[in-house]
Amino acid sequence: MRDSTFPTTRTLLILTLAAGLGACGMPEGEPGDEPGDAPETSAMILEKGGQEEFGPYELVENWPMPLPDESDGLSHDGWTWGSVGAVYAESPDRIWIAQRGELPLPEGNDPWTPYAMLNPSVGNATGNDDGLGATCQPVQERGWERRYHHVIFVVDGDGNMVESWTQHDSLFDIACGRGPHKIKMNPYDPEKHVWVVDDQMHVIYKFTYDGELVMTLGTKGENGRDGGQLFSRPTDIAWLPDGTFFISDGYAGTRVAKFDPDGNFLMDWGGPPADPDNPGPNEWNTVHSIQISADRRLFVVDRAHRRIQVFDENGTFLDMWNTGMRSLPYGHLITEDQHLWIVDGGTSRVVKYDLDGNFLYAWGAQGGLPGQFSGPHSLTVDQDGNLYIAEVFGGRVQKFSPRPSADPAKIIGQEVREY
Repeated sequence: MRDSTFPTTRTLLILTLAAGLGACGMPEGEPGDEPGDAPETSAMILEKGGQEEFGPYELVENWPMPLPDESDGLSHDGWTWGSVGAVYAESPDRIWIAQRGELPLPEGNDPWTPYAMLNPSVGNATGNDDGLGATCQPVQERGWERRYHHVIFVVDGDGNMVESWTQHDSLFDIACGRGPHKIKMNPYDPEKHVWVVDDQMHVIYKFTYDGELVMTLGTKGENGRDGGQLFSRPTDIAWLPDGTFFISDGYAGTRVAKFDPDGNFLMDWGGPPADPDNPGPNEWNTVHSIQISADRRLFVVDRAHRRIQVFDENGTFLDMWNTGMRSLPYGHLITEDQHLWIVDGGTSRVVKYDLDGNFLYAWGAQGGLPGQFSGPHSLTVDQDGNLYIAEVFGGRVQKFSPRPSADPAKIIGQEVREY
């Protein structure tokens, strides 16, 4: 953030004008009238140094606010945020957050300290059961467990919780589960259904706006590739204007699946690479995020292959590009101005491309300090231009507000919303 001891550009302008008016009042030929004799004034102090540490944004500190204790009787004393898989800004005053449960807070740390900032560190925020890895395989026990509480909740622009779906915590409280991977709304749906993708349990849930479960795609706890009956760790969802939607499937699956507006399976495409050292088009290693452009092209993250693949709506391959040797693209969005923005887990940066794959801009840094990133997994922008980034390893959501003087080309544009 800007150091308040330095004058802003606007302040410098005012000081310069004031100095100029004072000079105009001097008799001609008085000392100080010659340029070489001008006294040094504060108007001559220029800002030096610094960097765009948060790109074109200012970090909103202490956001969101601590979660309150509720009528369920569970106390938050000694607990903090969990691994946060997803965030979606419905509006500047309704931001949906989906976390993989809450985590115990080691003694000696301030309340609600994110795991990225614990001292001493106890490792990453985790969505896995103690002694089990992400694929439910035995790993060394860490000695503490998370709890499924406030898995889905909504905060206002100040970060205060305004809604919580604790009635659905039990949906995710299952052995080897780890909670939501993505939370979204169909931008063309006036009823604002809420969709939640649970990769670990291989299902996609559709809720009404007030939390009634109205559709489940997949078979809970069973994985495979069987139209809309079985998924293999699905990750994301995207829609066409008529409600047709696509599922990226997924961590273990190697396909994109297409459904009609009523959830009926239509087709799928993709497979594992024939040669893992030389993957070709339509071959996948972690189909992790999906977005659709205005001309109905599908842009799909092929995460472990470090690339974006592009298709038409019927699965015809069109294009692809690499995102860099250290890259691991986690999540992305396509804005109304038709640019593609990635949160990159490999480089911990926010990256901008045009839809032809040309790199345009990037910012961000790895770390646990406020404004740095540890596992940036999901990004969303509200109608005021505020940016929200969810971190799976850092255990937090961070909010950034555009700087008034920022280059508009560096600001992430609006998401498509027609509701």
